[in-house]
Amino acid sequence: MDTKQKTFTHLFPLCACVFLGYLTVGISLGTLPAFVHQTLHLNNLVVGLVIGIQSAATLACRHFSGTLCDTRGSRLAVQYGAALSVLSGLVYLLANALVPYPAVSLIALLSGRVLLGMGESLLITGALAWGVGLLGHSRSGKVMAWVGIAMYGAVACGAPLGIFVEAWAGAALAFATVAIMPLLGWLAVLSLQRVPANGNGHLPFYRVVRQVGKSGMGLALGTVGFGSLASFISLYFEQRGWSGAPMALTVFGAAYIVVRLFFAHLPDRLGGGRVALVSLLIEAAGQALLWKATSPAVALSGAALTGVGFSLVFPSFGVEAVKRLAPENKGAALGAYVAFFDLALGLTAPLAGLIAGQFGYAAIYCFGAISACISALLALTL
Repeated sequence: MDTKQKTFTHLFPLCACVFLGYLTVGISLGTLPAFVHQTLHLNNLVVGLVIGIQSAATLACRHFSGTLCDTRGSRLAVQYGAALSVLSGLVYLLANALVPYPAVSLIALLSGRVLLGMGESLLITGALAWGVGLLGHSRSGKVMAWVGIAMYGAVACGAPLGIFVEAWAGAALAFATVAIMPLLGWLAVLSLQRVPANGNGHLPFYRVVRQVGKSGMGLALGTVGFGSLASFISLYFEQRGWSGAPMALTVFGAAYIVVRLFFAHLPDRLGGGRVALVSLLIEAAGQALLWKATSPAVALSGAALTGVGFSLVFPSFGVEAVKRLAPENKGAALGAYVAFFDLALGLTAPLAGLIAGQFGYAAIYCFGAISACISALLALTL
């Protein structure tokens, strides 16, 4: 079997598993805000709590996910992740059955979100470690790039799918879909070759964080532009009196995917630091265009450039993070590294909100450009 065929044979089932498992995240984002606000008649603060608690659970579980991959195998981590995601859908169904008792339903819903956050952490960390174990460290960038496509594609498809299913057949079927998809994802990797665990050289998590910290900080700073675009582009367009805010996310996503499809091999071939540097400068230019945009066309160009630049930031810094630790610690390295991404997404929205409150929405993208430039300086030192 040649290298390209081997890559496809290993990556396709893993990406299918991630896509189907991660649909649960997209479906949840499409259905839960309306369920909490309109069905349970709870306020927007509770909506934010329900949505945000999943990310907190994901971040908290990254250490365990990485350790499990290293000590007991990435296959088991993916299996546990799929099982917890299935369980979260079942708990959503319980919350739907408890609608006459809003407080109890909310507790069930929050429990389901925690389960999904833990499942997401195990699934993604396990899939990344499994892919790197199958293809080797020399192709870790390609693994991260393709798993990332599956993740973002699932979120993009899952939200409208959830809205459609809920409108067509109600919340119960949407929640049942959350339970079914991760199970189908697990079936996709049942025949995939195992990667034996080797926990003999297991490191304490704080040492792993220290080893991947520079790459992780680069990722976190590079993620600010994406988080700002995703959170505030609609309000930015509205403030300027422009239409077409959804198109900004569309062109961002299209640019992001195209770059990953055609250039996913670059971090492995040229080095993560070099590719990260160029990517971040492009992202900074996109953010600067958004900051100074005088028309929707300029803003859309900035969103597209942001997508082009951000696309390879994750795999580029990831290549550098993984190579700093021995293969037996790859799960811990990936878990710690991805935790910086979780942390960045969790902090960007409130920080950007504070900046918008003081200086207006355009200033958010100045913040994004500065963050990308600082990240580029970190890339120079790798």
